[in-house]
Amino acid sequence: MDNPNIDNPTPKKEENVIILDYLKFGYINPERPTAHGKPIAQAIGVDKFTLIEVTPKQGIDLEIHDKVYIGSGKRDKINRVKGLLDYEKLTATSRIELEYAIKEIISEKEDIYIKFFNEIDSLNIKMHKLELIPGIGKKHTQMILEERKKEPFKDFDDLKKRVPLLGDPVDMLAKRVKLELDTTQVKRGKKKYYMFTQVPSRHPSNRNKKFRNKRRNTRGRRNNNRNRNNKNRNQNKNQNRKPKQDSSDKKE
Repeated sequence: MDNPNIDNPTPKKEENVIILDYLKFGYINPERPTAHGKPIAQAIGVDKFTLIEVTPKQGIDLEIHDKVYIGSGKRDKINRVKGLLDYEKLTATSRIELEYAIKEIISEKEDIYIKFFNEIDSLNIKMHKLELIPGIGKKHTQMILEERKKEPFKDFDDLKKRVPLLGDPVDMLAKRVKLELDTTQVKRGKKKYYMFTQVPSRHPSNRNKKFRNKRRNTRGRRNNNRNRNNKNRNQNKNQNRKPKQDSSDKKE
């Protein structure tokens, strides 16, 4: 599985995030529990659900569920994007707020996610990508495919109306996104695919890619060293070789 990110192979830079938790005095240091650190916030991107750490501008206090701009150019509230955040490092508050934020993002972009139900294709000859969504099995998948052939779904309400006993699309999509973000679980079976989020940097596919690049670079350096040694060896042979005596000199 070289690229498990079946629908989002190209990373996209987040420009807006939703604040999951704001730590006015920074992270607590167990060795110095009374010490105050710099303010920091944990957030989730609204385009690729990227988990990010940001620091606010001086004098700015952030609120949970604030939507703030972190793109290039002038920022009103954010001083610096500190970097990507691993799921395991989310605070207890962030983990609670995460699902609410994901649902909020999906609901606000209903036109994008209803397009997912209208256009998503098969994963392989045995499984459709719709089956990767929690709560959608083969029966519901077949019903969705038959209904969208008649007419594309207009919105989530239309989807629920035309596909009996289907769960809430927002809830089902939110569970899938959260499952993809969760790096504490072993990714096997349906869990190993990434449809809505980017593949984590610690994912085996990325580690294998880094290893291949490292091995390729090492092999290239080894070849260069071998060529350089051969060149030096040839030069030394030429310098140590005695010049041939001319035949006319021998006769004299």
